[in-house]
Parts: sequence; C-alpha cells; structure tokens
Amino acid sequence: MRFNGICLVSRDVRRLREFYESALQVEAEGNDVHVKLETAGAVLSVFSESGMEGMAPGSMKDYGHGGFTIEFEVENVDDEYRRLKSMDVPIVKMPTTQPWGRRSVWFRDPDGNILNFYQDLSR
Repeated sequence: MRFNGICLVSRDVRRLREFYESALQVEAEGNDVHVKLETAGAVLSVFSESGMEGMAPGSMKDYGHGGFTIEFEVENVDDEYRRLKSMDVPIVKMPTTQPWGRRSVWFRDPDGNILNFYQDLSR
C-alpha cells in the first residue's frame, strides 16, 4: 500500500485552488468542480461538495469542514513564514522549534484546515 494524496471537499473549489497555488507555489490542473495540485510527495486534490454528492448521493450528509492538518516539508520555515505573512493568511502557530528538531509554522486555508510547513533541523 502506498499513500499518494488527499482530496479536500469544499463548497468553493476556485477559492481553495487560488489559495493552494499561492501557498504551495504550484499550478493546479482542473476546473471549478475538481482540481489537483502535484507536489513532490503526494497529490492534493480539491473536489466540490456538489460533485461529490453527484457521484455518491448522500455522501455529504453531516460532513464537516476544516478537519484536516496537512504537512509539507520546506527548505526554510522562517522564509516561508515571511512569505505567508505577506499573503495575509491566518497564522495558527508561529515558527517554533520542537525538542525533537522539527521547526514548523501552522496556518489555515480558507476552509479552516491547518497546514504545517516544517523543516527538519536534525539533517
């Protein structure tokens, strides 16, 4: 078994597409129903709530928003933090170094999911 990605369901695919293209600095492929953003480790997809419901009627009953934490390894957390601040994204946790050698910054996407940009300082 090999994990290859995650798909976020959203009421506003276009808004998340624009956010993730800026935050991840990659270009999305797709439309207002489904987009995918390919990164070095896995694919991040965004699919519309109506598209999901059309594929599997009843699948969106009682589903929530903003329940994920998504991690991306970056070269330099502090550089990313400065870039994110210039984008006015909501910062959840300022850049912090953990005792086990991981430095990270947490921020939110427009649907409320947390993104963790981290750097492994032990390497």
